[in-house]
Amino acid sequence: MPAPVTTTPELEQAQRMRQVIGKLHRWLRVTDAGTAAGLAPARVSALLNVDRNGPLRLSQLAEDEGVNPTMLSRMVGDLVDAGLFERTSDAEDRRAAWVQVTPAGAELAARLRHERTVAITGALVALDSHEVELIEAALPALERLAAELRAGGLRERRVGA
Repeated sequence: MPAPVTTTPELEQAQRMRQVIGKLHRWLRVTDAGTAAGLAPARVSALLNVDRNGPLRLSQLAEDEGVNPTMLSRMVGDLVDAGLFERTSDAEDRRAAWVQVTPAGAELAARLRHERTVAITGALVALDSHEVELIEAALPALERLAAELRAGGLRERRVGA
């Protein structure tokens, strides 16, 4: 039988943050452009990643996206077939491959980002100015939190340890 979980104010705050970030992520990942292109959220994420950071080695993309190489190979194949990615062999290491967005992929990525930005802008308009200021003030800390999560992965972290 598992040990009972002890709730602390820090743990409750972390749970609220996780829930809010998860909701924001779910609501922002659904876009007209992504739906029209027939892309599942994981493929949209890969497209945006390569557009922002590419060209990338397939191994780096798999690590960034947190998917196994077999799943990534299918995703990349679908994106290549859709004309959104171009895959090339590494000239120095024939076992490795690179992926980059095509002009069509870059155009779709721009539309996806624009739709998400418009959605956030519309939601911010519904908030009062003090709430908007609080969100703006929290952005640097949220950016540091994202960097810390990326650096540490999802391994368990102990509050107060």
